[in-house]
Amino acid sequence: MSEIITIRGGALEAGIDTAGAQLMSLKKDGGEYLWQRDPQWWPRCAPVLFPIVGNIRDDRADSAQGEIRFGRHGLARNYEFAVTEATESKVVLTLESSDETRAAFPYDFRLDMTYAIADGSLEQRFAVTNTGDVVLPFVVGGHPAFNVPAPGCEGEDFADYALKFAEPWTYASPTINTTTGLIDFQTRFSLLEDSDTLPLTHRLFDVDTLIFEDVPLRTVQMVGPSGHGMRVDFDGFDYLGVWSAANDAPFVAIEPWRGTATGTDEDDVFEHKRGMDLLAAGDVAEYAFYMRPL
Repeated sequence: MSEIITIRGGALEAGIDTAGAQLMSLKKDGGEYLWQRDPQWWPRCAPVLFPIVGNIRDDRADSAQGEIRFGRHGLARNYEFAVTEATESKVVLTLESSDETRAAFPYDFRLDMTYAIADGSLEQRFAVTNTGDVVLPFVVGGHPAFNVPAPGCEGEDFADYALKFAEPWTYASPTINTTTGLIDFQTRFSLLEDSDTLPLTHRLFDVDTLIFEDVPLRTVQMVGPSGHGMRVDFDGFDYLGVWSAANDAPFVAIEPWRGTATGTDEDDVFEHKRGMDLLAAGDVAEYAFYMRPL
């Protein structure tokens, strides 16, 4: 049976569910910054993405160890994690491969998810251990969604908010096939032209997810006119998804990714996907991003 683990530090408090190791709450001074799972728009709030981000073509792929079969964002979000460490400001949750996971993903692994509060930020850390004797292919990603407007700013509107980048840049996002979930990296649409600011509107997300590559300094802020919102720092993640659900959902997900969904220009070999980590037997790979309520 799942359990919500609460950690605290300074003005921050976070709740993490052992089901899927999903962040369920992120509060600053009692105000809730994390989306609270209204099924009218989206019944999740911050699923852990492993061993894939997004979709593989027709929910299947080939690999050196045989066929892989799972839906969007892989399998970790669907399993109960064990609590392997817990303090006032930190919790570590662990998922290990089993006969059930190997039926969908024929590899041995240990996934440790650490959530820790320090210096006004919440760290979300992925540690992947290859517990098998063959190379482990995988991708990790985060998917936290944040309330818009921010808590205490209920008089503001969704369209008052913007993404703020570390410096001006020019960028065009690849497109997503909304039927297959595959990404067309050759067909793009402009988002920024020598600017550090992308104003948010609900219509911006009619194309599904905005996909950014090589974000300057791997940092972004989502802020309203009051200056309140969320900063996400994601060094080590080359991709960033930004998404909001259809029908004018009152949230925006800011998603650091190590890789992406299958591209329309890719084959169906799992190891060939963009951003794929290939981890040697016995090795550990760690990646972390940081959420700072503003």
